[in-house]
Amino acid sequence: MALKMVKVATKPFTDQKPGTSGLRKKTTVYMQPNYTENFIQSILSSVGDKLKGCTLVIGGDGRYYCKEATEKIIRMCAANQVAKVIVGQNCILSTPAVSHIIRKYKTEGGIIETASHNPGGPKEDFGIKYNISNGGPALVASTDKMFELSKAIKEYYICPDLKVDISKIATSKFTIENIGEFTVQVIDSVKDYSDYMKEIFDFNILKELLTGSGGKPKVVALVNALSGVMGPYVKRILCQELGLEERNAISCESLPDFGGHHPDPNLTYASDLVADMKKGAHDIGVAFDGDGDRNMILGKNAFFVSPGDSLAVIAANIDSIPYFKKNPAKGFARSMPTSAALDRVAKDKGKDLYVTPTGWKFFGNLMDAGKLSLCGEESFGTGSNHIREKDGMWAFLAWLSILAARKMSVEDILKDHWSKYGRNFFTRYDYEGVESAQGEKVIATVEKMISDKSTVGKEYVHKEKKYKLAQVEQFGYTDPVDKSVAKNEGLLLSFEDGSRVVFRLSGTGSQGATIRMYIDSYENDKAKMHQDPQIMLKPLIEIALQISQIREITGRKEPTVIT
Repeated sequence: MALKMVKVATKPFTDQKPGTSGLRKKTTVYMQPNYTENFIQSILSSVGDKLKGCTLVIGGDGRYYCKEATEKIIRMCAANQVAKVIVGQNCILSTPAVSHIIRKYKTEGGIIETASHNPGGPKEDFGIKYNISNGGPALVASTDKMFELSKAIKEYYICPDLKVDISKIATSKFTIENIGEFTVQVIDSVKDYSDYMKEIFDFNILKELLTGSGGKPKVVALVNALSGVMGPYVKRILCQELGLEERNAISCESLPDFGGHHPDPNLTYASDLVADMKKGAHDIGVAFDGDGDRNMILGKNAFFVSPGDSLAVIAANIDSIPYFKKNPAKGFARSMPTSAALDRVAKDKGKDLYVTPTGWKFFGNLMDAGKLSLCGEESFGTGSNHIREKDGMWAFLAWLSILAARKMSVEDILKDHWSKYGRNFFTRYDYEGVESAQGEKVIATVEKMISDKSTVGKEYVHKEKKYKLAQVEQFGYTDPVDKSVAKNEGLLLSFEDGSRVVFRLSGTGSQGATIRMYIDSYENDKAKMHQDPQIMLKPLIEIALQISQIREITGRKEPTVIT
């Protein structure tokens, strides 16, 4: 029997403007009548003429409300003349897996239900983002179109009687009245991605590394999925395929509230991993975030690998990854706030270097144009041109490949890297959930200073440490491929010794504002390279706090998170 398509009258919501990574709100906001439906209709309508007869991928990180949202999205795709949807079993698909599946099956795009590293639950965060046909996040022109459509929406289309069991791997076909056939293919959440990792890495070598087979020394790994989407991927890839002992796979049940924790892989929110690694029983540790695109690497005794150093080390050892032997590396890229450690590796290897605004979508154009092979952001995101998203599992497998090739510890690899290239001491201060007006006032305070050109050449002093300001700017970016322009992407203060301070308001929260302050300082004195970054950077941190007046404006003596 044919299912009916129904037009439902609705009214616009004024707050459906997607940010850097989709539309993130409190779950209760998405659960309002018509809120989810309005935004999904705006996404589908933004696809335009390509929507009719196309295939879309649907998946998410398993957080609270994912199942209900997935069912709504499937019904709305049917009503909007989409021919087929590919859905992750139990609506579970990591963001990197969605990117790969879009590219593998050449779909028009994908809808991902995630708020990434934000907490989940009835009173926490939910999000929806759209990825385009190259597998990457929708570009600004697309998200702007979604927002404009959301402000004028009068109705949405849905097939309310369409029911499909997304807990079972199967293909179901439906007939939609006056539209035609509609197919729902529920797939194994891990298989396509796992198969792809086998093409990129040498699983035989990695299994020998993790099990000590073949007479080789065993590297003991500890993995924490933070109760996010990566649990099934850790179990299948690391445990079943590569021999990781299950007792070393922690928090690998995907929970709708992430076990009540914040699924963000940093020293604050992945403190359980840090504590376990400090015991000295494991050689390498990794934590993944809620949707699987971010990672934090630790060495023995919780030796911390900063995201900028991780990216630089992978770049310096890129030939350890079989994929790059078949596909020689092209350019490298980092987001502007990320430490400049990558820059020296790019120069040493004769690779083009691109510095982009924050947001993975800026890397996609460069990859599609054949200009870029490896990239990363300071927010624990690392990836390559194998997909168009950052990829936490890929980064960990890259590190395992480097350990197998170098036959050194994580710490010794870093120290060897610093001895050759010097070290970028880096830290990020996050002030989360501040009042929006306070965040704007902090930025306005720094903007006022930047607008005064007489500040260039000014000397700042803290406890005998002097920094002379060389350049100030509101960072902008012109895409070298399509010449599109991005403005107001961060306030950058550069000093004569190469040190940098960056201020940004983050767009990844669901309410209020997050002020991010980044400090980056280069050191090539080998006697100082192994110092604690917080000690080495303390004078510049204090100067940055003085310039921005963060403590005075927000009333906060300390940041929420220090990376």
